[in-house]
Amino acid sequence: MKSLLRAVGLHAYYGSSHVLHGIDLDIAAGEAVGLLGRNGMGKTTLIRTLMGYLKPAPGRVLVDGVDVTGHAPEKMARLGIGYVPEGRGIFPNLTVRENLAMCARAGVDGRRDWTYDRVLQTFPRLAERLAHGGQQLSGGEQQMLAIGRALLTNPRLLILDEATEGLAPLVVAEIWRVIGTIRETGIATLVVDRDWHQVLAHTDRATVLQKGQAALAAASSELMHAPARVAALLGV
Repeated sequence: MKSLLRAVGLHAYYGSSHVLHGIDLDIAAGEAVGLLGRNGMGKTTLIRTLMGYLKPAPGRVLVDGVDVTGHAPEKMARLGIGYVPEGRGIFPNLTVRENLAMCARAGVDGRRDWTYDRVLQTFPRLAERLAHGGQQLSGGEQQMLAIGRALLTNPRLLILDEATEGLAPLVVAEIWRVIGTIRETGIATLVVDRDWHQVLAHTDRATVLQKGQAALAAASSELMHAPARVAALLGV
């Protein structure tokens, strides 16, 4: 399949701390990829490097085969890369309606498959809270808003960092349902979550990071049949 986003030999640092050690990652158009690892293994650092918040030293990031290493996050967004960060990043002083409206636009190919109405149909709870400020929402509602906002950019790839962290079980089930729906629509996904069983169930391939390196990479179906191997790397 044609590569949409590719990382080649990524190294990244926070000050003198060497966090990523030569990571390779390839996500094809329409493909779902899982990113697993214990806390502090480099998952969020990898995502932040892909999105342009950190510049690799050395390493390259390519979109559609074009080198975009070091491009600012807003430029990555214009290339069709949507991002739901850990912590959600919604605007607390704006209403749900305003948070959604400010992000609505056509995708890079001009398509508007995800509209305001479709997001509200996908997340009925948001439709009931359109006039509420971001700070008035529960954690689950904030995550729904963050995902809905990213979908309104009509991305080709959606990156979800800690997709269900700290959410109630019913909300967690709802978020995974929506992730499954997104996958079915043909949007590529990169999913980070602590529930590795769910990650593997909703992805085509997965990579497990250990100390900033890819310790294991295989088809998700293959990893589902090797739970002891995965659990050992995750410390569970």
